Amino acid sequence: MSVDVATPQSLEKVVVVYGGTSAEREVSLKSGSAVLAALQRKGVNACGYDPRDNGLVGLEQLAPSLVFVALHGRGGEDGTLQGALELLDIPYTGSGVLASALGMDKQRTKQVWSAVGLPTPESIMLEATAEWSAVVEQLGLPLIVKPVHEGSTLGISIVKSQAALEAAYHEAAQFDARVMAERFVVGEEYTVALLGDQVLPAIRVEVPGGFYDYEAKYIANTTQYHLPCGLSAQHEAELALLCQQAFAAIGGVGWGRVDVMRDSEGRFWLLEVNTVPGMTDHSLVPQAAAHAGISFDDLVLRILNTAGEQFAA
Repeated sequence: MSVDVATPQSLEKVVVVYGGTSAEREVSLKSGSAVLAALQRKGVNACGYDPRDNGLVGLEQLAPSLVFVALHGRGGEDGTLQGALELLDIPYTGSGVLASALGMDKQRTKQVWSAVGLPTPESIMLEATAEWSAVVEQLGLPLIVKPVHEGSTLGISIVKSQAALEAAYHEAAQFDARVMAERFVVGEEYTVALLGDQVLPAIRVEVPGGFYDYEAKYIANTTQYHLPCGLSAQHEAELALLCQQAFAAIGGVGWGRVDVMRDSEGRFWLLEVNTVPGMTDHSLVPQAAAHAGISFDDLVLRILNTAGEQFAA
């Protein structure tokens, strides 16, 4: 399956799927609304669809020629929607079933990266009966506890003492049955957006509180996004290559974002991959694109033009 969307006029109908029922619903609604407005400004025959009420039946009734996936979190970013669209023979933006499912699973993504020799912080799975002292002994303090299948930093905690570890586990378990602990990398945080074969400029994220959580991402105006990121040309090229390799390792295509830490010795550590990144006014991919001279509307059209790449990967 492939689709040529070189011009807006070549499309019968683009449906932007957003909202849904995941914990990231509100962010998805903002992303999808922004994408839909951009498509309409560009003259694309586009409409929005929230599958919360009528699911796939309602989407199929709209008879889309192409779907722009702006559905964050489980049900939209985890391969579920992608598989359904393939069964319906509807082309869509972003990565395919396998890459979407892998990217949504932080632990298995890290296992793939480790298997191909890419650097990612050590991590272990947690359960309610875990020996908390053994976790601390293996990973050290501080450490990160996070739900395996959530995005937007929902349910994530920085744990600075063994006494706080169990509570952090139960906090994360409210969002997901699978919870992981990860070695904390002290250093600078970077994010790199990928658009087709192009690597957009890296962004260094600086948060006054030191933790890039949900509020810092989507609500606060104190988070600083450094563009240019401050790395030397050599080190930014090294980071770009690493992120390309990380995205390719899970089978990612079209567009995405990779989050990375750089420790005090200058080593990069892969944290996670996003196969349906945010497209809100606080989101990072539009910021990186703007720095590269790509307007938001043109960014949306370029993402649209990657539809079908998962079938050629």
